[in-house]
Amino acid sequence: MASSSGNDDDLTIPRAAINKMIKETLPNVRVANDARELVVNCCTEFIHLVSSEANEICNKSEKKTISPEHVINALESLGFGSYITEVKDVLQECKSVALKRRKASSRLENLGIPEEELLRQQQELFAKARQQQAELAQQEWLQMQHAAEQAHMASAAATQQAGSSQDEDDDDDI
Repeated sequence: MASSSGNDDDLTIPRAAINKMIKETLPNVRVANDARELVVNCCTEFIHLVSSEANEICNKSEKKTISPEHVINALESLGFGSYITEVKDVLQECKSVALKRRKASSRLENLGIPEEELLRQQQELFAKARQQQAELAQQEWLQMQHAAEQAHMASAAATQQAGSSQDEDDDDDI
């Protein structure tokens, strides 16, 4: 079980990630909680085993960073050679996704428009939006003013009409 003591033995994979993988892999199978916990512990142990072996291979080759090749060699030396083809496929897929992300993030650079021009265009769009907003506010204010004037005129007409009917009532009293 994971705790905050900082001991490497306490590190585990998030259970939510494992639960998601189990549901995707076995959608119509119920898996007991203790079986899920066992899968989490096995995954954690496997990662520790492979990463430790990859680290040793990395150190032997006098490198400071574990590379994918070190991990593949670790799998081979630990007897998991049958997984290497799949691992290489996943590695290639990861590289492809990373390349697509880099290309997507550099699309602005590939437009051929200098950053200053893009900023100027952005400021222009902001100014237009502010102008449109001000015009809408002005229209709303004029409509409210017009409605207030009409209400005032209606009120004045009602007061005048009430005043004239009061005069007629006064005339009736004489």
